[in-house]
Amino acid sequence: MTPVLESPVAARAGARATYAAFIANGFAFASWAARIPQVRDQLELSASELGLLLLAIAAGSLVALPLAGIIVARLGSRRTVTAMAVVNGLALSLVAVGQVYGLLPVVIGLIAFGFATGAWDVAMNVQGALVERRLGRAIMPRFHAGFSIGTVTAAVLGAGMVALDISVVTHLLIVAGLVVVVVPLAVRGFISDADSSEAPKPTTGTQRTLAAWREPRTLLVGLFVLAFAFAEGTGNDWTTIAFIDSYGTSATVGTLGFAVFLTAMTVGRWFGPGLLDRYGRVPVVRGLAGVSLLGVLLFVFGGSTPLAFVGAVLWGAGLSLGFPVGMSAGADEPEMASARVSVIASIAYTAFLGGPPLIGFLGEESSVLRAMTAVAVLLAVAILIAGAIRPPVSAPADPAAD
Repeated sequence: MTPVLESPVAARAGARATYAAFIANGFAFASWAARIPQVRDQLELSASELGLLLLAIAAGSLVALPLAGIIVARLGSRRTVTAMAVVNGLALSLVAVGQVYGLLPVVIGLIAFGFATGAWDVAMNVQGALVERRLGRAIMPRFHAGFSIGTVTAAVLGAGMVALDISVVTHLLIVAGLVVVVVPLAVRGFISDADSSEAPKPTTGTQRTLAAWREPRTLLVGLFVLAFAFAEGTGNDWTTIAFIDSYGTSATVGTLGFAVFLTAMTVGRWFGPGLLDRYGRVPVVRGLAGVSLLGVLLFVFGGSTPLAFVGAVLWGAGLSLGFPVGMSAGADEPEMASARVSVIASIAYTAFLGGPPLIGFLGEESSVLRAMTAVAVLLAVAILIAGAIRPPVSAPADPAAD
């Protein structure tokens, strides 16, 4: 990765703002995920019905994601994140209040929540790729560690809220207020997309985004990241349910199991850049995918709560680098970085949000726990196609490449 030396102060400020965006995005999403069991019970949903409810988030994201690259090209990363944070908070408020009254307001709220989360995710990844190139070193996994820090914080807070018997309404309204107020202030330090020499004019951004959807390597990297996103989304939405329903734990222990999964992923993302610099992308991420696959199988077939906790640790740690390294792979060639990152993020988020409902449908036929074997299948595919994340010959030298 070739260092870009101009505006080092702005680059560092951009890095701090990007961390804030990732942390807040993870905090908002996991705050919802931590209260899924209580929402399910309030609405009296079966596994398949809960899967359909979760599909509402995917539906919102499916609308947002194909448009996200174009939106970012026109509005810029900062404005996009700011706008989507406000929509995210309002949607979470609707979910919080609506679940008391029935299913319809929750569905509407989750569609809006999915739209905002997906567009926000693409914008912050585009900004992260820009900051990474400005700093001239691999930092994307640590931005994603920020996302995981947000999810861990939300999961632990959620466990506390459950243990203290604080209502879903109170909990999620507090989170929504924080998101709406804090995020627009935090992202003021973003680097302007127009400051980058490769930043396109709006029409060029549209053309580049459409062109990126036709590139075989970009689509293959997207498929690679899709496997990790599916595994992460399944872990986020279903580990708590699996602990409670299949292993017979209390709601508090189930939520702590979710927190353990997220903590392992956070630790892997924070320390992962050292492994990438030393051994290269492909061997590190391929090896970690194998660790995650083993963890999923142990979680599903271990047969006891302690082994399920061990499986959750391996599952989360092994997932840690797949998504962020895929984002970096999309940014290997600066002139197409924004377009490719938006495409890869779009594909990944489709699985991140659409995969968990699939687990719900499969779980209705057997059990949620057995349905999670689908995660292992996709991780096996990721191991086979990991070579796609190797930088193209024309890309600048990258210390994290093999």
